[in-house]
Amino acid sequence: MIACAVVGATAAGAVYWQGHARPGAGGAVSSASSAPSGGEEAVETAGPAEDGDARLAAAMASVTVADGAEVSVAVLDPDSGGSAAYGTGAYDTASIVKVDILAALLLQAQDAGRSLTAAEKTYAAAMIENSDNESASALWRAIGTAGGLDAANARFGLTGTTGGDGPLWGLTRTTAADQVTLLRQVFVADGSELTAASRAYVRELMERIAAGQRWGVSAAADGSGGTGGSGWALKNGWLRRSTTGLWVVNSIGRVESGGHGYLVAVVSRGSGTQAEGIALTEAAARAAVGVFTDESSEGP
Repeated sequence: MIACAVVGATAAGAVYWQGHARPGAGGAVSSASSAPSGGEEAVETAGPAEDGDARLAAAMASVTVADGAEVSVAVLDPDSGGSAAYGTGAYDTASIVKVDILAALLLQAQDAGRSLTAAEKTYAAAMIENSDNESASALWRAIGTAGGLDAANARFGLTGTTGGDGPLWGLTRTTAADQVTLLRQVFVADGSELTAASRAYVRELMERIAAGQRWGVSAAADGSGGTGGSGWALKNGWLRRSTTGLWVVNSIGRVESGGHGYLVAVVSRGSGTQAEGIALTEAAARAAVGVFTDESSEGP
């Protein structure tokens, strides 16, 4: 379970740190049934919970949140099972839901015993790599809109995500913790509803994001990893709400730092500009991953 505290423009709450054990340290027992492959993670069961409130509060103290803006972030270290999250509220997904749409499509195809069609693959590549909205709308209809998404998410273990009304896939509501649960379905073999081939397909598309869309959680990658040769696999979302003129800016993905991977999800709203929202998501991602990497760089 991930316990949470709100981080807003005026105050940072306490944060619960769940059982982070350094690789090679005692207190962690592997639960993976086989060795991971193709960028997937083995998952270990964490040892006794460790109080990391002070460390996480210090990390988030450096994150500037503009007046009226809000941010929520969740992170999972699959090597140890350690996790942390800030914020429990639901946020509009904007285009990060495109990973969820593709995962739902693949799950439905698996159930039907078929591969994706050529047209579906074309839509999927454009939807993830270029964030093409028309392709997303086509696949949203293909999965059965919100009903299809919600049914898939029930199997994926998402408990705080609700598909958008009618054609409005970008107004799907989700939490940072749910997005990490979705990332776990894609990047961790153990417990995933998706086949190895389906997981690899999603990961490959997330590693080939268009050059102008590589911001976000990638800011937490240090170049040490082998994910697609880049140290990251991600999907971003951005949306200027017509009702307020303010920006929803989100980023989810896997990043390599300190030689291994972390699953990170940042959701935000209320930024005055897209650039401001991007800076916020990147700062939150760096702070979240830094909680793990800063600890592991210390002596025993």
